[in-house]
Amino acid sequence: MKKLFSYFEALVDPYIAYPAEDVPPQTLWRFMLGYSKPFKAVFWAAGILSVVVALVEIGLIYYMGWIVDVLSGTPEQVWQDHGTALIYLALFIVFIRPALHVADVMLINQTILPNFGSLIRFRAHGHVLRQSVGWFENDFAGRIANRIMQTPPAAGEAVFQVFDALTFSLAYVIGAAVLLWGADVRLVAPLLVWLVAYGLLIRWVIARVGPASKEASDARSLVTGRVVDSYTNIHSVKMFAHQGQELDFAHEAIEKARQTFMVEMRIFTRMDLALVTLNGLLIVGVVGWAVWLWMQGEATVGIVAAATALTLRLNAMTGWIMWALTSFFRQLGVVAEGMETIAQPIALVDSDSAKPLQIAKGEIEIKALSHSYGRDSGGLEGVDLRIKAGEKVGLVGRSGAGKSTLVKLLLRFYDPEAGQILIDGQDITQVTQDSLRRQIGMVQQESSLLHRSLRDNIRYGRPDASEEELLAAAGSAEALEFIGELQDPEGRSGMDAHVGERGVKLSGGQRQRITLARVILKNAPILLLDEATSALDSEVEAAIQDTLYGMMEGKTVIAIAHRLSTIAEMDRIVVLDAGKIAEEGTHTELLANGGLYAEFWARQSGGFLGEAT
Repeated sequence: MKKLFSYFEALVDPYIAYPAEDVPPQTLWRFMLGYSKPFKAVFWAAGILSVVVALVEIGLIYYMGWIVDVLSGTPEQVWQDHGTALIYLALFIVFIRPALHVADVMLINQTILPNFGSLIRFRAHGHVLRQSVGWFENDFAGRIANRIMQTPPAAGEAVFQVFDALTFSLAYVIGAAVLLWGADVRLVAPLLVWLVAYGLLIRWVIARVGPASKEASDARSLVTGRVVDSYTNIHSVKMFAHQGQELDFAHEAIEKARQTFMVEMRIFTRMDLALVTLNGLLIVGVVGWAVWLWMQGEATVGIVAAATALTLRLNAMTGWIMWALTSFFRQLGVVAEGMETIAQPIALVDSDSAKPLQIAKGEIEIKALSHSYGRDSGGLEGVDLRIKAGEKVGLVGRSGAGKSTLVKLLLRFYDPEAGQILIDGQDITQVTQDSLRRQIGMVQQESSLLHRSLRDNIRYGRPDASEEELLAAAGSAEALEFIGELQDPEGRSGMDAHVGERGVKLSGGQRQRITLARVILKNAPILLLDEATSALDSEVEAAIQDTLYGMMEGKTVIAIAHRLSTIAEMDRIVVLDAGKIAEEGTHTELLANGGLYAEFWARQSGGFLGEAT
């Protein structure tokens, strides 16, 4: 049995290679069809088997009526005339019918359901990972994750309903009509009347359940987004004692989800009431007519028995069919809501002719660079800057002067609205994004770690690094001592200890040292430092300064600083103000000029620069 399970489970590989699309299909059916391509043969087989299983069930009802009729003779006569047929019927029911049913169920439960959802989740996650940093900054991480998680099972459930219920029920109803037609054509009339009424009910339900389901799904995503936002920022929530405000914030979304869900449930209640009435009319119409025909001597007891069994079976099935249909369209509503995230086009893409960045020296040239994030002001405006290979440049300015914007553009988290950035003469918009970022190491002011082991976090800088290289990087970052003392709640210690979401189990200084170790291990030719030692105490900072200067050796460096003493030894200092270069030169030259930098230096005594006015 295990081999049989494995056979069906391996019929489709959910991780099969596929061409990544920058612009996924924007309509629901094309979206579903795109993901269904690897399952084409399996879907055909499942559909055919579902129809066959339905026809077998109709055949059983027919033969049950036939048995009632043939039993009117003596046992000896019945066995003599129909014994062989009864044996074949018994063998079919015991062996062939289960085999057909098992094949049908295996295709749905083992081949389609586990693999279809996994394929969608894998490809959707891959698509979302290709989105730009700006795209992520415009949405809740919780809502994105929720849609990645809820869309695949919804799509799988929709496909399940197609093969488990819809094709089966359609074949069953058609087979029932054929059976009644063969028994007595007049028995088809009440069935047809019922089918028309049933179809109108289905139409009424579908027209309402799709929009209602989408609203309910949107509301659930809003709840998830707000709850995750509170949990992600739990330190701020606790620090300001705002549990009550956060509960009220969530209450609003939860109540909206409750109201939309109640609207959805009202549709189903009305559907149930109408369905019970229609089914009562079906039973009375078909069975009552069959009995009347028997009383007139125009139908056998077997026909009455078959009509009764068929009608009762349809009565039991109609609720299931209706729920299957509503579930089908409800799940499609969830998929449509998920498409709002996972089918969004990739805005920041590599050009068709993009090639890997080739670093010869590491020279950076910025030409007439402007970017304001689509706003009327802010960001950068017409910046021209050339940084020679191996040059160490400090970048200073008030908050909002454009320092972070320059770094984001250099990493190509955004494309500039005007101007160019060249590295060794190569326009960074014409090279592949991955190759660009592999050549740049960055230490940010707010270090964020992955909820994995310390080893995994440091090795993120260079996954193929040896254990010796990893330990050397950690040692250079003054991290080995505290790493040796760490242990997580699961008992993992040292390099194997997990650091919690965003590295929450470590202190700010410890996180910063792990980030430094990661960049040291990466050993990229271009280095960006954004207040790289701001989270460290003075003693550790002093020990790491030598490491930082060692890291800078032979590299092109841009160091953002609010604490000016950390960049005083740079080859050159560039002062940004209101998105433009206000002045540049060495520390000594800028002090002598008596300009903006000198003003900053005079005002600062181990502190930080003021806000932009």
